[in-house]
Amino acid sequence: MTLTANLGSRLTDAIGTHNVVSAPEELAANAVDGIVPQVIVCPTSAEQVVEVVRFALAEKLAVQAFGSRSKCEIGMPPGACDILLDMTHLRQVAHYDAGDLTLSVDAGLPLRELAGFLEQHGQFLPLAVPCFESTTAGGAVVSGIDSALRQQYGSVRDFLIGAEFVDGTGQLCRSGGRVVKNVTGYDLHKMLIGSLGTLGVVTRVNFRTFPLPAACGACLAGFADPHGALAFRAAVELRALPLADLEIFSPAASEILCAILDRTHASISNWIPRGIWSVYASYEGNQPVVTRTGEELQRSANENGARACSMLPKSTDEPIGGMLREAYEWLRWASPATVLHRIALPQLTAAVLEELLRITDTLRLRSCLLIRAAGVVYFSVFADSDNELSWNALADAAGPVREFAAANRGHSTILHAPLAVKKRVASSRMALPDEPLQQRLKQAFDPANLFAPGRIVGGI
Repeated sequence: MTLTANLGSRLTDAIGTHNVVSAPEELAANAVDGIVPQVIVCPTSAEQVVEVVRFALAEKLAVQAFGSRSKCEIGMPPGACDILLDMTHLRQVAHYDAGDLTLSVDAGLPLRELAGFLEQHGQFLPLAVPCFESTTAGGAVVSGIDSALRQQYGSVRDFLIGAEFVDGTGQLCRSGGRVVKNVTGYDLHKMLIGSLGTLGVVTRVNFRTFPLPAACGACLAGFADPHGALAFRAAVELRALPLADLEIFSPAASEILCAILDRTHASISNWIPRGIWSVYASYEGNQPVVTRTGEELQRSANENGARACSMLPKSTDEPIGGMLREAYEWLRWASPATVLHRIALPQLTAAVLEELLRITDTLRLRSCLLIRAAGVVYFSVFADSDNELSWNALADAAGPVREFAAANRGHSTILHAPLAVKKRVASSRMALPDEPLQQRLKQAFDPANLFAPGRIVGGI
């Protein structure tokens, strides 16, 4: 009997379920950055997750949990992946109180299903993350990926009010609660955000929900340069308008976006200004508020020298807004080899953006910019081929990007890169100041280093 078959048989005996996959073709199809698991387990309850983790602890096996796999490429390759936990069979709404605006759902519930459930009750969860049609509630939390609605509703940190997870000792832990005002203990569940599964296996998440807006609208303005686009953004933010989303994208990003829309919504791509910087703003509220907001956006665009400004009808806004929500997905596949940097900066100016673009100009690489809420910049760097020469060029750009972020009192992470580039960047990077703290956190949650070892740079 092979090691994989033996492990699958022992796991079936240990957790009392036949939801264990050990077929070689299935294992190969579920590799994480080239690391093939020995076995896949599909638990149907938190108790079964506990049993799997305890089995792994006793056998000294590495565990990686996943949902829809839409964001498995974020982070480094795991150092080992013996047991892959497929969490998509945990997909129930465990608790919902419409009056209190609180919700508790299993980690494997897809966000699209959750949105449909809440819509029936006139509410929604402002977790507008990429791969929305397939991504799970737990995956959206542990990936830490940006929501397109952060401008008005904040990040998941602002409305995640509790979680249930299995830690590295095999204990089922709970943090927070099912009410918005909960002051018992520490907000340990906030540590799970962006952890990439390295601290525990999330089995349930609790959220604050929000009423669906009565009306909504959107505006798309074009400017000759980043100075005008940033001035317009600053002006509308000062007016404290109810903006759900506010994003700036460079001419190169517009070209990519239009090329995709030409294949799916040909008439809609005509609404996007070409060759200039674009600012997209969506807003919501009651009808009088929406009407007034649209008028103020139009006025502000004209005052800041907009070359074009359009109020988007709903049939046009939905595809464009949806594409901006999915930016992570289309930016990373926009060329044969791409590195997608996420850069958080305390202050954005045109000079700062131009400095960033000069990095790739110097290396003769193509790039584009998408500026999101809260000073978050998606900087996508493209190579025209997927080979060693391109990998070296992309890796060479990563160091200056990191230095640029640090020099501007910010920080950068890589959301997507070819595996060869990840390894080159990791081997050349300097240690970060908070790495000792991250190591202590890992030790506290997962003392045996069971969960996704090495997924976070620094061997965490």
